[in-house]
Amino acid sequence: MQNDINIKNRRASFDYEFLEEYTAGIMLTGTEIKSIRAGKAGLVDSYCYFHNGELWIKGMYVAEYKLGTYYNHIERRERKLLLQKKELVKLERKTKESGLTIVPVRLFLNEKGFAKLRIALARGKKEYDKRETLKQKDAKREMDRYMKK
Repeated sequence: MQNDINIKNRRASFDYEFLEEYTAGIMLTGTEIKSIRAGKAGLVDSYCYFHNGELWIKGMYVAEYKLGTYYNHIERRERKLLLQKKELVKLERKTKESGLTIVPVRLFLNEKGFAKLRIALARGKKEYDKRETLKQKDAKREMDRYMKK
């Protein structure tokens, strides 16, 4: 079984400062998991929100399965995330109190073949924080370049 599916949300680390990370399960249909195993999914412009004490992800793209007939899924439907009750309560409290948000960071398959989503409790970066992050990346790249020579 191949577990090399690792779909990242690169934009999230640029726009947000991660405070805490959690691993959540996702409720999927049969054709969705087949598309994810084929690597045809994306986390761009997706976010998590609470509805009736449950955590949902909106905007996650999972391509239609090419062999799925009329049983195929909707590409950008909302999907329920599975976490323990105490983690849900903690996350909901923190997002309501302090203006933090929950962003998906990485979609992967665990060793049993289940799709898991790495989510982070995050605070939005200001424009000057983003510039500082870019400066640090450039400096690290330059250092690595000189170290290889």
